[in-house]
Amino acid sequence: MNTLDFIRGNIRWLLGGLILTFFSSFGQTYFIALFSSEIRTAFSLSHGDFGSIYMIGTLVSAAVLVWLGRVVDFYSVSTVAFWVCISLALACVAMSLVSSVWMLVAVIFGLRLFGQGMMSHIAMVAMGRWYSAERGRAVSITSMGFQIGTGFFPLIIVSLIGMIGWRASWVLAAALMIFVALPSIYLLMRVERIPRGQVAETVATDSQKQWTHPQVVADPLFWVMLTGVVAPSFIGTAVFFHQVHISEIKGWSRELIAGSIALAAITTVLFSLLSGWLIDRFSARTLLPAFLLPLGVANMLLGVMDNSAAIIIYMFLHGVSNGISNTLFGALWPEVYGTLHLGAVRSLIMAAMVIASALGPGATGWLIDFGIGFEIQLVAMGVYCLLTAVMMFMVQRALLRRLVNDK
Repeated sequence: MNTLDFIRGNIRWLLGGLILTFFSSFGQTYFIALFSSEIRTAFSLSHGDFGSIYMIGTLVSAAVLVWLGRVVDFYSVSTVAFWVCISLALACVAMSLVSSVWMLVAVIFGLRLFGQGMMSHIAMVAMGRWYSAERGRAVSITSMGFQIGTGFFPLIIVSLIGMIGWRASWVLAAALMIFVALPSIYLLMRVERIPRGQVAETVATDSQKQWTHPQVVADPLFWVMLTGVVAPSFIGTAVFFHQVHISEIKGWSRELIAGSIALAAITTVLFSLLSGWLIDRFSARTLLPAFLLPLGVANMLLGVMDNSAAIIIYMFLHGVSNGISNTLFGALWPEVYGTLHLGAVRSLIMAAMVIASALGPGATGWLIDFGIGFEIQLVAMGVYCLLTAVMMFMVQRALLRRLVNDK
């Protein structure tokens, strides 16, 4: 089946997943960071102060996500999505009314838990469970919502903040959640899909081992893989969170960085589709060693270059890594650990990624306050990516040996 036929035959589920990932933007770091200057001014916060608040709210959301993410194993996707959309809308309204630092912590918690956490989690669990042979394409198409949001919102929000103010912009976000996202997602995904030619996933009849949550936690390879999986979350959130700071230290305009994000979004879409095809043709394990290499080079270049072309190169290479990782992380876990307990397994992985996204702004913000420049930090993060890519190659070999031994 070619891609167009695949999309036509599965449009309701793919579109529902894409809308979920698109509206997860309201809890994503790049979106919240667009308001960072106004928030820091309103509460007289330093980069480190706001990074710490962001980190606390995000860490608590990660802890809750480990428990809450399991509901997808017991309730329908549409039911869980319905309540998550309402919760995210309420968090957006709360951000428009935030009046103290402590309230800001609670609001960040809500945005991160229901936006980045649950909206993304629901979409990826649904695609991982509903698709088997075409899982790579399903995940790659659904994950395009992340990139569409990344390319669409930055310039729009920068303009809206100038026209109606930052608080009113959050009210508009809440309205979009209630009147656009919620009804669309519910109507599109209320009919569950069973992978063609297979029985429902609640009955594990194939030969693949269905790992339980405790078994995954006890697997050493899982923790090694996490060292690579968390890198894009840590680095991506740190860079997007400090995009205003980057513009200041490099002497670039905020509009240049906001506009360049669109390039990252376009590149991510292209490489997400390409990696989806590669995963369906070969396996998710095949791409495991590759996803961190472009990100490593990108960080090192952004750290040492002052020319405005650096941000263009960075966003392109970031998009390459992001496109591969978005599809890879949706397809890898059901491939390695099965689909029967996918909600519980992926909630643990998602929580780790959320924790990394919390530590990124917090840790880098503290280092900036202590006099360790962000450019130096970028080079260090680039070195980490390149070294971890070598470890992912060894993990790939170990997973292949496990597959052969299990047969």
